[in-house]
Amino acid sequence: MKKPTKVNSQPVHKIRHGAVSASIWRQDTDKGPMFNVTFQRAYMDGDTWKNSQSFGRKDLLVVGLIAARAFEWIATQPRKAKETAESP
Repeated sequence: MKKPTKVNSQPVHKIRHGAVSASIWRQDTDKGPMFNVTFQRAYMDGDTWKNSQSFGRKDLLVVGLIAARAFEWIATQPRKAKETAESP
């Protein structure tokens, strides 16, 4: 029987550079952890901070930079081998 996957409600890691940030999400599966990344840009609307998933020209190099950092962080995470009921 296939085990259900578990999705965390909070990011496991966040990378920020100025107003742009990346949130890394972990999903536990029967094949080991899987990671997804979302990108956001913080901005002020009056007196309130808000987030957008839209990026201007000046933000694109920053998105690329934090995407590379997210890639490196994910690559350093240990991968669990698929556990089986049969063990010697």
